Amino acid sequence: MRGFIDLHSHWVVGVDDGVKTVEESLGLLRALHEAGFDHVVATPHMRPGMFENTRADLEAAYARTRAALGSPTGVPKELGLSAEHYFDDVVFSRLVEGDGIPYPGGKSVLVEFGPRAFPAMITHRFFDLMRRKLRPVLAHPERYEPVWKDPTVLDPIVDGGAVLLLDVAALAGKYGRAPRRAAEALLEEGYYYAACSDAHKASDVADVVRGIRELEDLAGAEETRFLLVEGPRDILDGTVDA
Repeated sequence: MRGFIDLHSHWVVGVDDGVKTVEESLGLLRALHEAGFDHVVATPHMRPGMFENTRADLEAAYARTRAALGSPTGVPKELGLSAEHYFDDVVFSRLVEGDGIPYPGGKSVLVEFGPRAFPAMITHRFFDLMRRKLRPVLAHPERYEPVWKDPTVLDPIVDGGAVLLLDVAALAGKYGRAPRRAAEALLEEGYYYAACSDAHKASDVADVVRGIRELEDLAGAEETRFLLVEGPRDILDGTVDA
């Protein structure tokens, strides 16, 4: 199975906890391509206090990385830029003011929470994004502690129009037992709209490959294709059926 679309990876050089060199970036992209991904969107962190990246910073770093990569063989044929927006007051204001980096096409935006609690007023703030025709895409919900205790805490978010993005390596146990159990429960209950790698380095892709196999075993080939091809395409095109 090929043609996968990865909406969450960290192959832009030197801006966060992802790759540090052009060689590492090339290695990650080649590993993702070998795993079946033909379209990979870079999503470097925008997280004040940890990764002080503005839109201009990330666009410049992406341009430098693309130029340094040149035209290599064995990499995904489509590459793009977005960001993983840490959903605090500062980044929320940037998104509202047009200073975030939505997915290519401008229809959806990747957001993440802190691991231990959801942000205050989250349903209202997601509603504000939806009013601006930006659909929130929530990164790795299986890694948030409130979800471990009760997956239905996600219901108000999903009911408000957000879609959930599975970090497929969670199914391989990369993050431990609780995230794996949560991922399996969310998958069984049909919460996810898409799946991704969240790969930070080439060696991460081994867990991604194992996770894809687990996904197919648990959900079947048709659902696996939806989560890795059709769902991500809907998110990019703004045609999510939610």
